[in-house]
Amino acid sequence: MNHNYHLNGEETISNDEAWWASLLADEERHGGNGDLRANMESFSEHKENIMPLHQPAVDWPVVQHLYDADETLELSIVGYNRGGLLAEGKGIHGFIPISHLVDVVCDLPEEARDDVLADYVGQKLLLKVIECDQGRGRIVFSERAAQASTGRRNQLLLELKPGECVSGVVTNITEFGVFVDLGGVEGLIHVSELSWGRVRYPGDIVKIGDRVTAYVIHVDRDRTRIALSLKRMCSNPWQTAEQRYHAGQIVEAVITGLATYGAFARLEEGVDGLIHVSEMGLEPGMEMEAYYSEGQTVQARIIHIDAARQRLGLSLQVEQVHS
Repeated sequence: MNHNYHLNGEETISNDEAWWASLLADEERHGGNGDLRANMESFSEHKENIMPLHQPAVDWPVVQHLYDADETLELSIVGYNRGGLLAEGKGIHGFIPISHLVDVVCDLPEEARDDVLADYVGQKLLLKVIECDQGRGRIVFSERAAQASTGRRNQLLLELKPGECVSGVVTNITEFGVFVDLGGVEGLIHVSELSWGRVRYPGDIVKIGDRVTAYVIHVDRDRTRIALSLKRMCSNPWQTAEQRYHAGQIVEAVITGLATYGAFARLEEGVDGLIHVSEMGLEPGMEMEAYYSEGQTVQARIIHIDAARQRLGLSLQVEQVHS
């Protein structure tokens, strides 16, 4: 059964969909993905790499065994694109996302990415199979996972249970969430589980290389998916928000984002509200960006608060409280 994430009460994304969307977001943006056929076409378009004119047949039973047993194997690197490397061996070929390379950071500048990945061509890497999907022609490898002992992934999947806390290192950040290496298997902290408050981009909350402690929400042993949460490591501030805040109260808030319809502002970590443009005191023709910016501290009046729905309305027209 897939674990579902609810975004703003409107959109529902399954754990499996969110996992692959996050894993492949960078690769797809740069012209690659986890599908072998698509990757071969993408790689062959790069004139820096001379690719074989044929695709060797995949020995799927062998690949499945390597995946099931969580065993390592050594493969040659035969090509690359900006999303990662193409690895090949006898009866096996697949994709290594850049986030699964030990010595390459995911946020490597574009101008340096090709040079770094090109240096891998002709080398041999010790890898583990982290995805084996014959129906979709998808084989994904990880050098990072290969650093753990044989069978470590399976051991972790058996040991980890919902409700527990686990420590790991942030290895990749995408717009969908954050990947955390748990020492043999990766977990995903979906963007909706990073903070009780509004998250514009996951990289604002954590950085690659950070060691974090996260709450285990869900473990799907069949799909090797571990859903984690950072926000559940602390209590939900909305549960007691109405004890601290009330309509008409003047509060100090920090603007965290601007939109065409207004500005987002934070009262405390996890408690964010909206200042509608009509409540910003702007005269016709006045540009919001000329008067307000991210990080700016303002005095605001609480118009309404609904802790159950995590809704907070604010106004910058604080003088109205005295009328």
